[in-house]
Amino acid sequence: MQTEADISYRTPMNIVAGIIAISGAASAFLFWLVYYHQPSDVSGTHLAFLPALNALLNTLCTIALIIGYRHILRRQIVQHRNAMFAAFFFSSLFLVSYITNHALHGDAHFHGQGIIRPMYFALLISHIFLSVVALPMILVTFFLSLTGRIPLHRKIARYTFPTWLYVSVTGVIVYAMLAAYR
Repeated sequence: MQTEADISYRTPMNIVAGIIAISGAASAFLFWLVYYHQPSDVSGTHLAFLPALNALLNTLCTIALIIGYRHILRRQIVQHRNAMFAAFFFSSLFLVSYITNHALHGDAHFHGQGIIRPMYFALLISHIFLSVVALPMILVTFFLSLTGRIPLHRKIARYTFPTWLYVSVTGVIVYAMLAAYR
């Protein structure tokens, strides 16, 4: 017979496993979209503002993350939560815009030459890898917070915050480098 403690322990683990599975499926879909899907607007004339919008949303996410971090350092829990919801909102809008942009226009190609080229690709590879890692981390960290599991939330947030911040900042840098070498 299962006790209430057994059920409450397993339920979060099942949810975390579900978050990881959904994150894996989302990452696989994005990989397919970026590398195998044929764009529907090869000329890039429809919604050409989407890359700039993506950079703006990443910038807003970065600002919200930093504000949220400052609030938690000051033990301002409500303000911290609001800032983190704002960061999550901007990241969610970014994801929708990113998917739309890649469905329409496909992958952007970097035209820089010389030393900047390997620097760009090193940044891009770290950005892509950590964005795949960040997605389930963000969702699990939010789940733990929303379900009142604050000690575990704190432990995971120590890793989620810098990863999420890095992904947001490098997303803007990747956009700026692509724009500079068009």
